[in-house]
Amino acid sequence: MPLNITLIGSRYFGAAVLDRLAPLAGLKILQVVAASEDDRLLLRARALGLPARVQADAWHVPAGEIADGTELIVCAHTHARVMADALAKARLGGIGYHPSLLPRHRGIAAVEWTIKCRDAIAGGSIYHLAERMDAGAIAAQDWCFVKPGESARELWERALAPLGIRLLAEVVTHAAATGSIPARPQDEQFATLAPKAKVPA
Repeated sequence: MPLNITLIGSRYFGAAVLDRLAPLAGLKILQVVAASEDDRLLLRARALGLPARVQADAWHVPAGEIADGTELIVCAHTHARVMADALAKARLGGIGYHPSLLPRHRGIAAVEWTIKCRDAIAGGSIYHLAERMDAGAIAAQDWCFVKPGESARELWERALAPLGIRLLAEVVTHAAATGSIPARPQDEQFATLAPKAKVPA
């Protein structure tokens, strides 16, 4: 039996994850959810003939927007909170990609803070969706060097977006094969925040 997925996301990253997951054996994408009618992910889903819907609230995804029969919710570039009732609807809960080595740089501006803090190493994390944002158990991580003088956008496009697409595909493939997702608690002593605000020069 295939692993049934609801994919929530947006823009280039969401569409790229959809393209990576759609042809994989052992998976079935039951529904795609995006924030707007003209979102690149939604348009790509409809081009592939997949059921797709627009969120009623750009900041929250309730159970009613998760397809019946979903076993895993996959988030690919969404700032919406997947509500507890939505997570409870999926046997394996939900996972998302965060472009930092969690618990470092939790928040909406992780890549910007990576640059502003002059981190020499960046990375990405697949984590379990939980009550606290970006604080769920880690399913997979990988890292990359930051080039001297690189901007946040350049780092995202060169390394962190491709890394996230690959890691999400690996974790979803593992879930399809084993019926489970790795889970390692985050070490709170290393947690830092990356809010969308003025960051240090």
